[in-house]
Amino acid sequence: MKWIGALLFIGTTTWVGFEWSQALSNRPKHIRQLKNALQILEAEILYSQLPLKDAFTTIANQIPDPTRSFFHDLSTSMQGDKIDLVGLWDKHVNALLKESALGSNEGEILKQFGRTLGQHDFHQQQKHIQLTVSHLNRELEEARDHQFKYSKMAKSLGVLCGLFIVLLLM
Repeated sequence: MKWIGALLFIGTTTWVGFEWSQALSNRPKHIRQLKNALQILEAEILYSQLPLKDAFTTIANQIPDPTRSFFHDLSTSMQGDKIDLVGLWDKHVNALLKESALGSNEGEILKQFGRTLGQHDFHQQQKHIQLTVSHLNRELEEARDHQFKYSKMAKSLGVLCGLFIVLLLM
């Protein structure tokens, strides 16, 4: 019976290590999705001159999840004449942070961008999008470094912690 419990415990800690490693691997992917979405938004604002609601729908049709659901939900929430875009944006950014591997830094960058969205003319909006993309580039480099440094360690640490604790208890 002890051996079954020990194997289950080692299996659980190994699984936790692999989940941690997966989150480290997903973060750069999700940041790249956000960058792509913002570049599409820039093109839709400047060249198509679509309203934000339609631009968000266009982005949602071109980007994979979880970024797709962020822009889709944002688009569907923009009903009516009087819309608090900053409030909606913050609400959906918080939801995106919960369902993705994005960190609080990316959330803060997105929230700052949301405060400027729809407040300026086309060229100023383009500058804000480019600034946000450059901030996301910085975070992408950091996320890649973390993935490279800690991904293998997380997997190994899960297995080794399980073995260590099992050996201590036996």
